[in-house]
Amino acid sequence: MKFIESLPACPVETTLMLIGDKWKVLILRDLLPGKKRFGELRHSVGHISQKVLTSNLRDMEACGLLTRTVYAEVPPRVEYALTDLGMSLKPILDALDHWGRDYQKAAHKAMERL
Repeated sequence: MKFIESLPACPVETTLMLIGDKWKVLILRDLLPGKKRFGELRHSVGHISQKVLTSNLRDMEACGLLTRTVYAEVPPRVEYALTDLGMSLKPILDALDHWGRDYQKAAHKAMERL
């Protein structure tokens, strides 16, 4: 696979290449509890266009972070779920959440002093 052959030598750079934009991190966050349909993801992620969400989901599927399951129903139903590889990012997302909460507290305290 050409993608794997072109991975950066630095593990941090590899991780950032896979999840380094805001949309991918938010998609991961919203899929951690379980599978979601496209419309549910678009609503939960926030102000994201259909085109951008579709592009990010395809990238994440190609990297092995999530699966896309199409059900032969009318109307068609498509669900997205994290793979084991995607779920392995949970500690990283938990650390980002913890750091963000600490930063918010510190920022609020700094604003109160002004």
